[in-house]
Amino acid sequence: MAALFPGLTSGTHSMLRMLRALAAALAAAVLAMASANAQQAGDGRQTAVVLSLDGIVGPASADYLIRGLAAARDQNAAVAVLRIDTPGGLDASMRDIIRAILASPVPVIAYVAPNGSRAASAGTYILYASHLAAMAPATNLGAATPISLGGSPARPAEPPRKKPEANGEESPPPSPKDPGESKAVNDAVAYIRSLAALRGRNADWAEQAVRAAASLSAGEARAQNVIDLIADDLPDLMEKADGRSVRVGNNEVILHTKGLALQEREPDWRTRMLGVITNPNLALILLMIGVYGLIFEFMSPGALYPGVVGAICLLVGLYALSALPLTYAGAALALLGAVLMVAEIFTPSLGALGLAGAVSFILGALMLVDTDVPAYEISLPLVAGVAVASLGMTFLIARLALRSRRAPIVSGVEALLGQRVKVLSWTGAQGYVSAAGERWRAAGPDGLAAGDTVVIESAQGLTLRVRADAGAPPRKEPA
Repeated sequence: MAALFPGLTSGTHSMLRMLRALAAALAAAVLAMASANAQQAGDGRQTAVVLSLDGIVGPASADYLIRGLAAARDQNAAVAVLRIDTPGGLDASMRDIIRAILASPVPVIAYVAPNGSRAASAGTYILYASHLAAMAPATNLGAATPISLGGSPARPAEPPRKKPEANGEESPPPSPKDPGESKAVNDAVAYIRSLAALRGRNADWAEQAVRAAASLSAGEARAQNVIDLIADDLPDLMEKADGRSVRVGNNEVILHTKGLALQEREPDWRTRMLGVITNPNLALILLMIGVYGLIFEFMSPGALYPGVVGAICLLVGLYALSALPLTYAGAALALLGAVLMVAEIFTPSLGALGLAGAVSFILGALMLVDTDVPAYEISLPLVAGVAVASLGMTFLIARLALRSRRAPIVSGVEALLGQRVKVLSWTGAQGYVSAAGERWRAAGPDGLAAGDTVVIESAQGLTLRVRADAGAPPRKEPA
């Protein structure tokens, strides 16, 4: 090589060797990654992805479970185990989870565990939607009656009475008296019966869980064909689920779960953050911080911090509300209330706009989220506190603005009016004077001279109108 290219030096040879070594290392890394991907794809059928629904069913848990089922599909897992312990939650989030389960190409095993857990309300629907339903001992499910907006359960229908009527027929169970409650209950009944028919489970008991808030223990649920099996723990569940046939889409699939490696998929930072910000009380606070931050930025352009913090809080608050069952009338009232309280600052109305804004804001905040889940309801003390604080801030700013309006002017040309200043030079009816440490053009009476004291009467553009100071001592004429 050196003979063919005499210009090559030992340093060049060293560089070539380094490049060859680097290329070999890169090739080895690519081969290793390809081998790992192939191994992961090949071993996916030997894995059971375990997801946890622990707590209230909401936007955060729905996002976590939907992404978890997608991950199980991408890695070609054998099954996905949904471990459930929930008191219920939002209807919209529950339906999102059920849609993901029904569309999943990976069989989903719903497992109410550990001991002492429950699958109440929304959890019952999710259990019915899963391909295979299991429970641990000392667990329960049921109580799936919709709750009215007033916070009390819709009037449950009683089971058929044993005492016959005069004509020998049993009296039918009473239905909810309120049309809205009746509509919600009937919709829920139709939904859970359709899931029961899809999975071949007890549809009659499912209806009673909705209409009469019925509940069952694990043993009773197995005896009444509500669930498929009872398992002590996850290994026992994998052992008992092996060989069972489930319907995935339009195909019958035989489960091979014995000996599967359990892969726990814990909620990541995105799920935890979404769980925090989707609290409607925090979302309301973020919205108010955002609104007032932008207002302060508009009042003091260039401050930057209020505008930046306000914009971030406003966007995060709007994102949180978009994930919740938002009532547009409530959002409009809350926004109108904030605008009216701000308008009180710029258009003082003796408190009329401020009080109207506070009332509008309280009504809108209470109507903001349309839900029957206590964890997602707006706190009344928080709403009252935010309204009082906003109203107090409004009146405080208005008072400061009124006080500044009545205060004497201390800057600008207007602050020079009435001041006594010295004449720097004068010719005829005009000259220059020293005012506020600056040299100003001035116009006034004839006969003034340098050193005389004059009083500023008015300002026309950059020219001051002055008059002689009557209280000034007489000017001494030179001898």
